Amino acid sequence: KPEGIKDTIALNSVKAVRFAFDTATGWTNNSITTDKVLQRVIFLETVAAVPGMVAAIIRHFKSLRNMQRDGGLLQMFLEEANNERMHLLTFVGMKNPSYAFRAAVLGGQIGFGSGFFLAYMISPKFCHRFVGYIEEEACSTYTKIIDAIENAPECSDLAEWRTEPAPKIALAYWKLGEKGTVLDLMYAVRADEAEHRDVNHLVSEMQDGQVNPMFDPQVKLDMMLRKYVQDIMKTN
Repeated sequence: KPEGIKDTIALNSVKAVRFAFDTATGWTNNSITTDKVLQRVIFLETVAAVPGMVAAIIRHFKSLRNMQRDGGLLQMFLEEANNERMHLLTFVGMKNPSYAFRAAVLGGQIGFGSGFFLAYMISPKFCHRFVGYIEEEACSTYTKIIDAIENAPECSDLAEWRTEPAPKIALAYWKLGEKGTVLDLMYAVRADEAEHRDVNHLVSEMQDGQVNPMFDPQVKLDMMLRKYVQDIMKTN
């Protein structure tokens, strides 16, 4: 839930972009097909991998200028960007985009990448809140895709994804096992997006100079000790 005008602007911006993209691509809950799914997720993942890399680059140069550590954030955003890239490489293995599609991707990266870079220079917190809302929409999209696959009529293309093996790159990266399916892949990707959602919302609320709580050794130790005590109390 947005708190303050910046959060409201970020949320409404994401909603507006989502509406425009859905309208342009004809995406509705009643017209989900395998082709539309792949076309949508491939394009979205080419954009989704931009914020993490932009954040890492800017934080990297800031760390060099200030000659100070980044508090564990830089590496986390590099991992986020690479994770989104793995989403893309997996889906590209299921559908080879056309040259026109690739041209649209190039235009989207130039436009969104440039805009996000400038915005991040001005207000990193706003950008992370914006990305957090984007990831909420991503979770919603993958939930709809999963629901469409699970409820698709037998013998349809979507129904085949319930048993069709996931690409080998996905089996290895997410450790889905030898029998991992495309449906399992969608669940794994949605879990990734949910993690990115939580991380970006968390970072948007951090204070300057604060150590990343997800990588802070003291916080991890406190969590381990708390869990240890809870487990002991349960056994007793």
